[in-house]
Amino acid sequence: MKVLVIGSGGREHALVWKLRQSSRVTKIYCAPGNGGIAEEAECIAADVKSLESLIAVASQVGPDLTVIGPELPLMLGVVDEFTSRGWRTFGPTKAAAQLETSKSFAKEFLQRHRIPTAHYAICNSMDEVRDSLHHFHPPLVVKADGLAAGKGVVIAQTKDEAATVASEMLSGKMLGEAGARVVLEEFLQGDELSFLVVSDGERVAPLVAAQDHKRVGDGDSGPNTGGMGAYTTPTIIDDQMRDWLVNHVARPVVAGMKAEGAEFKGVLYCGLMMTARGPMVLEFNCRFGDPETQPILMRMESDLVEAIEASIDGRTSDGDFKWSSDSAVCLVVASGGYPGAYEAGKKIIGLEQAAKIDGVKVFHSGTSSREGGFYTAGGRVLGITARAGNLPQAVDSAYRAASTIGFDGAHYRKDIAARALKR
Repeated sequence: MKVLVIGSGGREHALVWKLRQSSRVTKIYCAPGNGGIAEEAECIAADVKSLESLIAVASQVGPDLTVIGPELPLMLGVVDEFTSRGWRTFGPTKAAAQLETSKSFAKEFLQRHRIPTAHYAICNSMDEVRDSLHHFHPPLVVKADGLAAGKGVVIAQTKDEAATVASEMLSGKMLGEAGARVVLEEFLQGDELSFLVVSDGERVAPLVAAQDHKRVGDGDSGPNTGGMGAYTTPTIIDDQMRDWLVNHVARPVVAGMKAEGAEFKGVLYCGLMMTARGPMVLEFNCRFGDPETQPILMRMESDLVEAIEASIDGRTSDGDFKWSSDSAVCLVVASGGYPGAYEAGKKIIGLEQAAKIDGVKVFHSGTSSREGGFYTAGGRVLGITARAGNLPQAVDSAYRAASTIGFDGAHYRKDIAARALKR
């Protein structure tokens, strides 16, 4: 079968890499892809912000299956458009994707269905922000309602700072249309957890859990990013907690969406905070996460194509996935200045040496290739991913690989999985 993957980041590279392992796949296309993906799939120029562009690509290649990577095509309704043409497509409809594309929709949905989440207020103006701030103790979280590529969340240490951030979001200066409405939220203490399930609209099959590292700097310092690294181990949560999350978060979300007329098919990513009060939902994504997908797929030993087709056909089951008992870690190497302004076009060296380290796979996130070499082409450039028998070995392999790779301005966190290693 021919498979089309839409997107251009590290998540899409990992999906291409994993889908290629299926004996049923004869050809993989990626639109638009990146320099590294081009070594494993045929990349086709496309604009993921344009439905017409994506329809043209699918018409050209005639895939038997399309897998949507990023959030923007979901918001535009690519699944609705492809499905209406009879093209088998993995992902939620535009209506179902509101769980990710609107923070206010997600918060109100959680409240309607009594799924645990932080206290919040939805504000459309600065008057509403000022009125709502009385109900919060600092620190508190200010979120842009719309899609902001992982950068629409600010932890404010004071109410004055929260008001300033909200004002910048609402004015459009900070994030454009994404900040036209803001959500104020209580700040939750605990460990973050990424819990992903595949759903067919009724049933869910959980993936292994992972932990993302959102802040740019060591010790969770600096601004939020799209994710600077992630890890997954067999012991990150126990079976009892996994079952609790399935029964009290994932299934109620899927059942609630179906009851509200927006059946959810695809990957539901539940971003959770494991607090003293129990697990609380921070956010949803309606797709595979980035960078969590990279280490999660390194541990997957079953056929991803089979699980995707089960979702589309309405026959998802708990037995869709088989997992290695190994641990895996992904370390993101970013451009100088990221998550702020950065320069692209820096030559990358050392990729060959990194690839020789046992258990390491370097996924390309923001790269281009020319004249036989790779160059930076994004904020997050590489996702150095390692799998090993235990977490310390996986972390060691990832950092050894990182030490061989370089480009002007390259930076990465030195403490990925540090809290888990201490435990």
